[in-house]
Amino acid sequence: MDDRDTHPEAVTHVRARRICTGKRRKDPVDEDVCVVGETAVTIDVDGVESFTVLCTPTDRLAMAAGFLFTEGVVEHREDIKSLKECDDDANTIRVGLAESALGRRLDDSGRNLLIVSSCGACGSENLSERISALPVVGNSFQIDAEVLRSVYTALAGHQPLFNASGGAHAAAVFDASGAILASAEDAGRHNALDKAVGKCLLSDTSTTGVGVALTSRLSLEMVGKCARTGVELIAAVSAPTSLAIDVAQQCNITLCAFVRETRATVFTYPKRITR
Repeated sequence: MDDRDTHPEAVTHVRARRICTGKRRKDPVDEDVCVVGETAVTIDVDGVESFTVLCTPTDRLAMAAGFLFTEGVVEHREDIKSLKECDDDANTIRVGLAESALGRRLDDSGRNLLIVSSCGACGSENLSERISALPVVGNSFQIDAEVLRSVYTALAGHQPLFNASGGAHAAAVFDASGAILASAEDAGRHNALDKAVGKCLLSDTSTTGVGVALTSRLSLEMVGKCARTGVELIAAVSAPTSLAIDVAQQCNITLCAFVRETRATVFTYPKRITR
């Protein structure tokens, strides 16, 4: 399975008018603006169920694999028997499951999803039950505070879509030395995380006992995805929600937010970060 993807719809150029909103009047200027792409990608799982995700059409195979992993549809790389784009539609990803994984899915179809179509915890009438089912991660990860800062310095070099358009989130999986194991961008923060995790899954790179760096805010579903993949530390440049903090506490995940050049706010399990 090859997750390389250079879809031309990753960005597009549109004509727009730049206007002045300050006190000093300037004439409007018409210009070409680079905009990040967004389209619907359908993940069809053995014809049993399908998920439609609004995303930037890059790394679609990795995103499909990562989505199924972070949402608990598959538990291991070996659960995915086949993964490919549909012959007549590159935005439909066909996934074949191993017999054991397919059997589990038929018994529990749809029940363990916290997020569908990147829209949050949709239809989550049994939300507390689903949260309670999330795993507790291990205690093998520790990082120096300065290394945490260096991860974001490195991540800036992995954001060509953001640099071109200003409209893409990024996610990176990193080890205790600060080395980035996989990274990805997408208009959706959930998708960026799924793509980065999917790249690890498809390359047989373990996500157990690692950290994740995000350029977005932190909400429940992001923490749930990380818990399912064994991630022990989540760092974000923006704010967390109260439920994200509660779930990180429950799952033994260190949650850092407001990560800036010289500071970060640690909400849970600060023991993993040394100074």
